[in-house]
Amino acid sequence: MNKDPKETLTTSAGAPVDDDQHSMTAGLPGPALLQDIHLIDKLAHFDRERIPERVVHAKGAGAHGYFEVTNDVTRYTRAAFLSKVGKKTPLLVRFSTVGGEKGSADSERDPRGFAIKFYTEEGNYDMVGNNTPVFFIRDPLKFPDFIHTQKRNPQTNLKDPDMFWDFLSLTPESVHQVTILFSGRGTPKSYRHMNGYSSHTFMWYNARGEHRWIKWHFKTAQGIQNLAREEAVRLAGEDPDVATRDLFQAIEADNYPAWNVFVQIMTPDQVEKYRFDSFDVTKVWPHADAPLIPVGRMVLDRNPENYFAEVEQAAFSPGNFVPGIGPSPDKMLQGRLFSYHDTHRHRLGGNYQLLPVNAPKSAAHNYQRDGFMRLDNNGGRGPNYYPNSFGGPQPDPGFAQPPIDVQGIMARHAYRPARPEDDFVQPRALYEKVMTDSDRDHLIHNIVEHLKNAQRRIRLRQAAVFYKVHPDYGCRVAEGVGLAEAEVKKLAGLGQAELAEATA
Repeated sequence: MNKDPKETLTTSAGAPVDDDQHSMTAGLPGPALLQDIHLIDKLAHFDRERIPERVVHAKGAGAHGYFEVTNDVTRYTRAAFLSKVGKKTPLLVRFSTVGGEKGSADSERDPRGFAIKFYTEEGNYDMVGNNTPVFFIRDPLKFPDFIHTQKRNPQTNLKDPDMFWDFLSLTPESVHQVTILFSGRGTPKSYRHMNGYSSHTFMWYNARGEHRWIKWHFKTAQGIQNLAREEAVRLAGEDPDVATRDLFQAIEADNYPAWNVFVQIMTPDQVEKYRFDSFDVTKVWPHADAPLIPVGRMVLDRNPENYFAEVEQAAFSPGNFVPGIGPSPDKMLQGRLFSYHDTHRHRLGGNYQLLPVNAPKSAAHNYQRDGFMRLDNNGGRGPNYYPNSFGGPQPDPGFAQPPIDVQGIMARHAYRPARPEDDFVQPRALYEKVMTDSDRDHLIHNIVEHLKNAQRRIRLRQAAVFYKVHPDYGCRVAEGVGLAEAEVKKLAGLGQAELAEATA
């Protein structure tokens, strides 16, 4: 049988290799010779195959697909990829766990990252969200500390319940997200069976310069399915890659996962007068106040050919906007606008946006030059400065975002809620009105199994925070972790500073 001729193996410089099994040596058995360029080339590349893992969202899976517009939203935004019903835009999605390392289990109790890169004709637009509509904190200054508590104790190198609950109990704004995390949504069955949210508020503006404030919602067409705690623990040992495998195999079998896409919209006047801080990422906009407006449909229909090239090297940033979409004053978002690009430069290099998976489908035209791993012609003979009189690219004022009035005293402003209990109103509604009896039973069980491993003073403080949300919530947690209800109730009557001092 005739076989197709095989390509000749080469070095990374393209030179043919004569032997890939035996190192060049001085006699038999050796020693090896430094002049064996193929050996040095192979080992040197192998030594550098592992780029730094992501500080957060290290474990993940991805796939390609498309977004299709199903409803006209041109009155709200000038974004070209949303300009016509039926229009399709290619995209890449990466799902992930947040706190674990690259080898952690897919079934860990953890929020799930939900990042989308839209390859539009006006550049890349990234929607970088989670499977929960809120987050633990509202100020980026707290973010490194929060993530440290989700990682490992600096002495023992072990996950530490004291670290975890100490920070959360001292940060009551986290209780909304904590309640979601320890519900069934904290352990999705798969990446296909969960929703995605922008969590943050963003700006949409139209061709007339009129702007609205919006939140993205991606509703799974497969239906939400979650794992019970015991099943999640079992899978962590038996099949730690369960969600990664599920996504790949579903697409491979032409069972393409899909999400129906909506936005919530508020006018600037509504936002200014709203009963909550509309830009606070620890809060949701109840659908009664801002109904879901259908926008489109997202489908994933192609697995990556190479995971490293197309998923591990993918770099998403909430700072990647296109005309018609912009940021909001959300403090947490403002910090992310810097941090994501910065971490990509550290992890992948200053020219990471030239990597094929990150490169815009519309060519980039700018004056950035040089640096490690410059993959294109580096601007050729064109000028590398602006302004210039040699025909280089120029800004176009027609793409300016609408002006937003910003004024105030420069200071480190503490958060000032409209009411002292603002951090507890929405988790109270979630616990009391949204959850079923079964949901509450699972929530308490999940919290107790984790919180019981923390020190007593930390258990007291966190139970008091839960009591502030709802007495039933706090009392059931207190009973489960061996605390007296009367003691927890007394602590719950204290302000946060007094509570922290009483349980120091």
